[in-house]
Amino acid sequence: MTHFEIKSRFTRFGHICYISLMHKRTSKDDVNQMAKKVVDRIIELTEGPDKPEKNPAAVALGKLGGLKGGPARARKLSPKRRALIARAAAKARWSK
Repeated sequence: MTHFEIKSRFTRFGHICYISLMHKRTSKDDVNQMAKKVVDRIIELTEGPDKPEKNPAAVALGKLGGLKGGPARARKLSPKRRALIARAAAKARWSK
């Protein structure tokens, strides 16, 4: 037979039922969508993913601010306020 077959079988009422079996589609994408995916994948493999370069000076400045900011804020807060913030953080962690 060709790419499909016709089989017959009996139904529960005793009648012959003809079933056509064809190949199932492997993808639900349109041909154009599949072509675009292929082209995008080739570009990604040859050129690499689009990742913007980071400015090293800005990275260093941001890291420096993060290192300074936390301890400075902790010194400025009262012990009571720090305990309140810690309690709220623990409650948020455990509520997930």
